Amino acid sequence: MTNNTATSNAATDNTATPDNPASAADSATIDWFALQKKAHHEFSERVAAVDDWSAPTPDKEWNVGDLVRHVAQEQQWIPPLLAGLSIDEAQRRVDPLGDDLAAEWHTHSTRATEAWQAAPADASVQLSYDTVTVLDYLREQVSDVTIHSWDLARATAADEELDDDLIEAVWTVFEPQRETLEASGLFDSPVPMPADAPLQSRLLALTGRDDRR
Repeated sequence: MTNNTATSNAATDNTATPDNPASAADSATIDWFALQKKAHHEFSERVAAVDDWSAPTPDKEWNVGDLVRHVAQEQQWIPPLLAGLSIDEAQRRVDPLGDDLAAEWHTHSTRATEAWQAAPADASVQLSYDTVTVLDYLREQVSDVTIHSWDLARATAADEELDDDLIEAVWTVFEPQRETLEASGLFDSPVPMPADAPLQSRLLALTGRDDRR
């Protein structure tokens, strides 16, 4: 499984079907700003369960410390980018993380959350691959933290069940990209999963993760 859960910000298809119950919720009506807080709460709970920072994770190239460091580093970029800085300008605001990764996560999670709450949804944000809206960037970040919350739960033997609202929302981001996720190079091949499997299992399967083993 690859290490990054960044999305391609493709347009979502919200047609409800029996096999796709989460798509019944119109993605445009989802409160992604509220979900950002929920995603960070989920990750924070799993960080609190860490007792071995060298333990392996479902992200084959990362141990627990690497995973938490990755997610914390992503949060460092958010305030300067939402403030309108370019990638080069924002990079000068990103400092190396210290050794206390739990403290670093909580610091940068708080700062990122404050920045999201102050940002207009339709403002522009310069990312490495494109200029997108704040809302597009937010959807990407919520999806990333949500999936990595499960990774961290699996790595620490913590509770793997994630918030239902988060799962349903992130499904609207990933499911329409079903055919292109692997081709992006960011994910392993989707895992075959029964249509009647829990939505969380099907979501994880799209990203090359199998929660049955």
